[in-house]
Amino acid sequence: MSMRRRGWLLGLLCFAATCQTLCAAGKLKVLIIDGQNNHDWRATTPVMKWALEQTGRFTVEVSTTPDGAIGDDWRPKFSDYDVILSNYNGHDWPEAVRTAFVEYVRNGGGFVSVHAADNSFGGWREFNEMIGVGGWGGRNEKSGPMLYWQDGKIVRDESPGSGGTHGAYHEFVVETRVPTHPIMKGLPPKWKHAADELYAKMRGPATNLTVIATAFSAPDKDGTGKHEPILMVINYGKGRVFHTVLGHDAHTMAGSGFQVTLARGTEWAATGKVTLPPPKPEDMPADTVVTRTPPK
Repeated sequence: MSMRRRGWLLGLLCFAATCQTLCAAGKLKVLIIDGQNNHDWRATTPVMKWALEQTGRFTVEVSTTPDGAIGDDWRPKFSDYDVILSNYNGHDWPEAVRTAFVEYVRNGGGFVSVHAADNSFGGWREFNEMIGVGGWGGRNEKSGPMLYWQDGKIVRDESPGSGGTHGAYHEFVVETRVPTHPIMKGLPPKWKHAADELYAKMRGPATNLTVIATAFSAPDKDGTGKHEPILMVINYGKGRVFHTVLGHDAHTMAGSGFQVTLARGTEWAATGKVTLPPPKPEDMPADTVVTRTPPK
C-alpha cells in the first residue's frame, strides 16, 4: 500500500471514529430497569431497547435487579442518564434508591413507566404522584380517583373500589386526545394497536397529569364500556413523566404504534421536546396492525 493511500485510509478511520464519538455524545442516555415483573421482562426489555436505539436518538443500558428482596448493593446511578424507563414490577427498592430516584425526577430527570410498571409500589406516595394513576398493588379509593374520557374531557370518578382491571387480550384502536402535545403532534387521530391488555379503572392522585390518548374498553371484551387513559404525561417537580399502559408482551411491543409512541414519549421525558419525525400514515393505520421486530 502506498504512503499516500495509507495516509488517506488512516485519516478516514480517524474521521469515522470522531464522527462515532460525536454522534454517541449527542444521543440521549436511557436506563431500563427490569429484573422483576409479573410479565416477561426477559422478552420485552430487548424489544424496547431495539425500538429506541434503531431511531438513532438513544443509547440504552439495562440495570437488572436481583431476584427477591433487593439489598443495598443494587444502586443505579440515575444521574448518569437522561431518562429512566421502568419495566419493573416487584419488591420495593431500598430506601436509598427510592430517595435518589425521587430527587432525580424532581430535579429534572425524565421517567417512562411501561405497562405493569404502574402496578408496582402501591404504597410509595412519590412514585404514585409520578405516574399519576396505577393499578393493583393495594390501590383503592384512598389512592385517588379513577379517570376516564367522556364528552371531550377527563372525568375523575371518586367511586369506591379497587384500582386496576383489564378485559380480554385483544387488538384495539388508540385515539389521540391532545394532538398538539409534542408526543402526539403529527400522529394519526386513531391507530390500531396490537393485541394487549387494555388497562382500566386505574387509580391515583392524578395531579399535574394530562391524558394524551385513550382507548375504548369494549364490554364485549369484558371491558368497562368507557374510554380509558392509555398514554399520559405528568409533571413532577422539574421532571417529566411519560406513562404508557401499553406493552403486555413482546408481540404487543412489535406493534409500530407502541414503538413510535415509546420513542417519542421517551425523548419528551428526557428533553421536553420531540425531534423524531412522525411516522408515515401507512405505518400507523386505523384498521390494521403494523409490526416491526428486531433482527435475529
